[in-house]
Amino acid sequence: MFEKILIANRGEIALRVIRAAREMGIQSVAVHSTADADAMHVRMADESVCIGPPSATDSYLSIPAIIAACEVTGAQAIHPGYGFLSENAAFVQIVEDHGLTFIGPTAEHIRVMGDKITAKDTMKKLGVPCVPGSDGGVPTLAEAKRIGDEIGYPVIVKATSGGGGKGMKVAQDASEMERAFQTARAEGKSNFGNDEVYIEKYLTTPRHIEIQVFGDGKGRAVHLGERDCSLQRRHQKVFEEAPGPSITPEERARIGKVCADAVARINYIGAGTIEFLYENGEFYFIEMNTRLQVEHPITEAIFGVDLVREQIRVAAGLPMDFQQDDLKITGHAIEVRINAEKLPEFAPRPGKITQFHAPGGLGVRMDSALYDGYTIPPYYDSLIGKLIVHAPDRTAALARLNRALSELIIDGVDTTVPLFHALLQDADIQSGDYNIHWLEHWLETHLRG
Repeated sequence: MFEKILIANRGEIALRVIRAAREMGIQSVAVHSTADADAMHVRMADESVCIGPPSATDSYLSIPAIIAACEVTGAQAIHPGYGFLSENAAFVQIVEDHGLTFIGPTAEHIRVMGDKITAKDTMKKLGVPCVPGSDGGVPTLAEAKRIGDEIGYPVIVKATSGGGGKGMKVAQDASEMERAFQTARAEGKSNFGNDEVYIEKYLTTPRHIEIQVFGDGKGRAVHLGERDCSLQRRHQKVFEEAPGPSITPEERARIGKVCADAVARINYIGAGTIEFLYENGEFYFIEMNTRLQVEHPITEAIFGVDLVREQIRVAAGLPMDFQQDDLKITGHAIEVRINAEKLPEFAPRPGKITQFHAPGGLGVRMDSALYDGYTIPPYYDSLIGKLIVHAPDRTAALARLNRALSELIIDGVDTTVPLFHALLQDADIQSGDYNIHWLEHWLETHLRG
C-alpha cells in the first residue's frame, strides 16, 4: 500500500480524497495555487506545496509543477480527482514514466474513451448499445446532410473532442444542418483545438442515465447500478439521484451486466462511468468518463461503499473488496450541486463567505470546502458544495433534502440554493417525471418568465 499520495486537485474533491487516505493510514499532499493558500484542502492535508499562480493553466494544469511536488514530498501516487488533469492521457503517461502511480485508468483507456468517435466504435464492438449516427468523423456539409437524411431528423452534431456542452448543436431539419455543422466545428476548434465532428440521432425526450463501473485491471469488473442525471442546464448536471426513478430492476441488471462485461474485456482499472440516453426502454451509449464523477456520493450511499478507497486499493495492486453479488441497493439518494451563482442568470458570484453552516442529521452529507471567512476565488469552477441525502425510499429522500436545504446557511455570496427549494415543490420532480430537456423549459417559465 502507498505511504503517501498527492492530490492533484482542489476544493471539495481534494478534501474527499484526503479523508479516504487518512482513514487508510496514508499521508496526503495537497497542491495549491497562490489563490488557494488558505483553502480547506490545504489546511486538512498532511503536507502542502504551492505549485503556481492563480491561473489553473499555471498551477493545477501544470504537469511539471505537479511532478516536482511529488518528488520533493516523496509522494508515490497521484489522485487526480475530477476535472483538471483527471482525463489527460499524456499526464498519466508522464506520471508512469517518473515511476509514480496514477490512481485511475491507464493512459490508453483514457485516450480511447476521450475521443468520442473511437469510444463509440469501441463500445459497439464490446456489445454496448449506441445511438444511431455516423460511423466516424463527418468531413463535409454534403456528407452531414446525407447522414441526416439517412437516420432522420432531428440530429445532433457533436465535436469529437467536445465536452461540457460545447461543440454540440441540434439540427431539427435539413434546413438547419449547415448552421449546426459549421457552429459545432467552430466551437470544437476554438475550445479543443479540433474541428472534427460526428452526427447522432437526436432523441426528443430521453433521460440521462449513467452506469457506475469499477474494474481491477485484471479482467474483473462490476457495476454499481445507475444514476439519473437528467436535470441539466446547458448540458451541466444540477440534480442527480440513484437509483433512477424510471429504471426497473430488470433493466438495471441487463444494462449493468453489459457495461461490466465491456470494461472487464478491456481490463479497465478503477472507477468509470458509462453514460447513456434512455428512451422508451432502450439505452444508447453517448460517452464514458474515465474518472470519479462529481455525483459519486449517491452511488456510495445506496451501496455502502467508499469508491475513493477502492480506487486507491486497486491502484496499489490489491483486489477489489467486493464482487457483483455483494452489491445490493439500499434506499434512495439524491445530490444537488450548489454553485456560487446569481439567479436567474446563473452568473458566477465569487466572494467572501460571512457565515457557513452545513446541515446534518441522519442520512445527510455535505461535501464542501467552505468555512466562515473563506473567500471563493474567481479563477475556478463555481461549484462550492454538494448536498447529498439518503433515505429508505425516494419520497423520504425528497423530504430529507427539503429539510436539509432549510438548515443550510451560506451567507456572503449568491448561490443556487433557491433553485432547489423551488424545484422540490414541483409535481414533476416529486413524481420523477422529467427528461433532459425538462429543466431548461422549467427555468424559462419559473425563473426567467
